[in-house]
Amino acid sequence: MSVLGDVLNGRGVHSCSGLDDDTETALWAIAEAHPDVSLELVDAARAAFAGQLDGSNAARWGEDLERWFEEREERRQPGG
Repeated sequence: MSVLGDVLNGRGVHSCSGLDDDTETALWAIAEAHPDVSLELVDAARAAFAGQLDGSNAARWGEDLERWFEEREERRQPGG
């Protein structure tokens, strides 16, 4: 059975699943909503998993991290 199927059946999110943060967050939203899970939450989980598979979640995470370092460096500069 799939992780999504487990969560939809009330089994919760397993640790060490190999899923990225975006996907786990979406699955936790389903787990917290159980048994009243909306189609929007399921669609969000599927989109997050697709993002893990195609690398877009990791790319966005890398961009966010780079932006964080740039902003931190700007604050360290005199007058920043």
